[in-house]
Amino acid sequence: MSGRVRIGYVQLTSNKSKDENIKKISEKIDKLAKDGAQVICLQELFSTMYFCDKEQHENFSLAESIPGDTTKYFQQIAKRLKVVLILPIFEKRTSGIYHNTAVVIDADGSFSGIYRKSHIPDDPGFYEKFYFTPGDTGYQVFKTRYAKISPLICWDQWFPEAARIASLAGAEIIFYPTAIGWDVNEKNAAVNNEQLQAWKTIQRAHAIANGVYVVSVNRVGRESGTKFWGSSFVSNPFGTLVYESPSDKEDDTVVEINLDAIEYYRTTWPFLRDRRVDNYDQILKRYLD
Repeated sequence: MSGRVRIGYVQLTSNKSKDENIKKISEKIDKLAKDGAQVICLQELFSTMYFCDKEQHENFSLAESIPGDTTKYFQQIAKRLKVVLILPIFEKRTSGIYHNTAVVIDADGSFSGIYRKSHIPDDPGFYEKFYFTPGDTGYQVFKTRYAKISPLICWDQWFPEAARIASLAGAEIIFYPTAIGWDVNEKNAAVNNEQLQAWKTIQRAHAIANGVYVVSVNRVGRESGTKFWGSSFVSNPFGTLVYESPSDKEDDTVVEINLDAIEYYRTTWPFLRDRRVDNYDQILKRYLD
């Protein structure tokens, strides 16, 4: 793929009504498409509030099959608007097996496939291991109408191996649908800012190391003990922020990128050329002593 592509994303505050969230998202997608978006990414677990702040068995009722009612509904929207959609969904694979999954729908409404989140966190306020089985899809690259894209999900964004593999498999744009924020009890502004800057830096570093565009889409607003920090952004293949959303309010935007820039950055800074794959066996070990 080559040429200019218009990326859209939606940074929202969710509420307890799944129907209301989907309606709101649908209206935003319509708006972005009218503004020229060709590929649109939604935030992690977009149709619900972030329920992983507590370990509650009743939350499993929020999960749905893939394909299912939600994916079929958005397939119709994608076909009508001729847009590629990335939908992060709480997937019920079968009784007792659930995943945090990104669904990719192509611009003709066809079902391109899924990526299941590989790295599952377990921290105060983020008890995802209680809900999600680690993904078994591997790192997927989907050749859509407008670009070759790889959806990774939230905690995946801290691991360089995931971005590297996606890039080597042909991704031109890596999308990170996300739900991350500050503990509301943390009043130290310096600590909060350090966390936010680390989050942006690690993803921009993936863009640089791999010569790809990175799009990170976070939610915003307070839910339980977390204030989600928004700050969704688009980075070019050398880590420059092309656009960044505010940290404290909703945002939807369209950003034009130029896929031809990938060739420029990869030939000017040939990190992929100079990799020493013959030296990397040790990376498969848990720890070197």
